[in-house]
Amino acid sequence: MRNKNNRGLASHISDDEILRNESSPNLAVKDTKRHGHLCAGFTLIELLMVVTIIGILAAIAVPKFVGLGKKASIKASIAEIRVIGSALERYEMDNQMFPSTEQGLKALIEKPSTSPVPRDWNGPYLSEDINDPWDNPYQYRNPPQSGRTDYDLWSKGPDGTDGTADDVTNWKKEK
Repeated sequence: MRNKNNRGLASHISDDEILRNESSPNLAVKDTKRHGHLCAGFTLIELLMVVTIIGILAAIAVPKFVGLGKKASIKASIAEIRVIGSALERYEMDNQMFPSTEQGLKALIEKPSTSPVPRDWNGPYLSEDINDPWDNPYQYRNPPQSGRTDYDLWSKGPDGTDGTADDVTNWKKEK
């Protein structure tokens, strides 16, 4: 009876990989036909299937995420207009008036020196200038021209052009 560990040169080959040659039962040979396929990697068909599945998932997912950036920027602009509006209301409570168009939103950061000079300026009402999500300054107008009674405050929107349909304002309800 032969000892399992007594294989000579084939001692580093596992039991599953050993073939016994019928003409020479003491010679151990590695079975490359049976196990060679498993070690070779992925087949071309398998790779093509994976690429196809990734392509299908991308075709479904990408369009859903593309519009999210624009919607998020619009919502951020609406929120910032509310923050600036709150600062303008605090300014108005302290000074019994809103800043003029000429003084602009800078009046919320530093005391205006142009007329009408505020009497009880207790600012800064904002810590810094805020640009919209498209890196354009917010627009401010007092007296308003939108039909509001206090002031007009808006962003030029994604296209950066004033007076277009994508402007984000304090007088139109955004969807």
